[in-house]
Amino acid sequence: MTMTANTAVPGIDDQEIAVPATAAAINRHLVALDVDGTLVDHDGNMSSGVRNAARAVVDAGNEVILATGRSLGAVLPIVERIGLERGFAVCSNGGVTLRLDPSLERGYEITERVTFSPRAALNTLRAKVPGARFALEDANGNFLSTSRFQDASFGIEAQGVDFARLLDAEAVRVVVNSAEASMEDFSAAIEAAGLHGVTYAVGWSAWLDIAANGVTKATALEKLRARLGIHPALTVAVGDGSNDIEMLRWAGRGVAMGQADAGVRAAANEVTGSVYDDGAATVLRSLL
Repeated sequence: MTMTANTAVPGIDDQEIAVPATAAAINRHLVALDVDGTLVDHDGNMSSGVRNAARAVVDAGNEVILATGRSLGAVLPIVERIGLERGFAVCSNGGVTLRLDPSLERGYEITERVTFSPRAALNTLRAKVPGARFALEDANGNFLSTSRFQDASFGIEAQGVDFARLLDAEAVRVVVNSAEASMEDFSAAIEAAGLHGVTYAVGWSAWLDIAANGVTKATALEKLRARLGIHPALTVAVGDGSNDIEMLRWAGRGVAMGQADAGVRAAANEVTGSVYDDGAATVLRSLL
């Protein structure tokens, strides 16, 4: 199948490397942080050690960018808890980029939103994963879902719609979940579906996130790195999930959380402690 995005997203290898021109930029890191399983545990708790370390890295003049599968409404509370007032955040696995600035009416603005037609992927998955639930973040930031599908990562309450309504939407993010399938069976069904022209990641449960073709956390972060003039060697990324693999490979220093599986660890340069051992705080303190 062929999916198209309404915003061109060049591959990382196609972009020029921007070398910072000032001494201040040379000493500044870009630190990309996953949220769930990295900054907060799976109950949504953030330790004071992680929060204080993140604030210290920001106060030291570095660019801390949250890079998450969460949608806008679900990432803003994390931005507030860390105390990020200026800078950027990457949401919806790279589909949405925010610029944070307290002078803006809402404290942020959307600088990029990449959409695609989900029709082919949805039809394929419906046939391959019987009983699956579907949700979709549309071009206006709304969530549409079948079967009363709600999740905290949406950030807002999803509107219940029939499956046909999803087919005609312009999507930023599509989520597929199965309460019946095991993670192994679900992963096998996704592989059998043979999705082409989309970027997808299977989460730590029977959960699938789909983004526009070629869009990942890494592609959004690379655009921000070039915009900020930070050298690639001074990029750091920390994450724990399969949707973090490209980001960990992209970073000059990719760090997997201690609870990450073997595939995520293999993509990283190093492994820190688990989310329950404040592994992210260990990495952040190493930058001070």
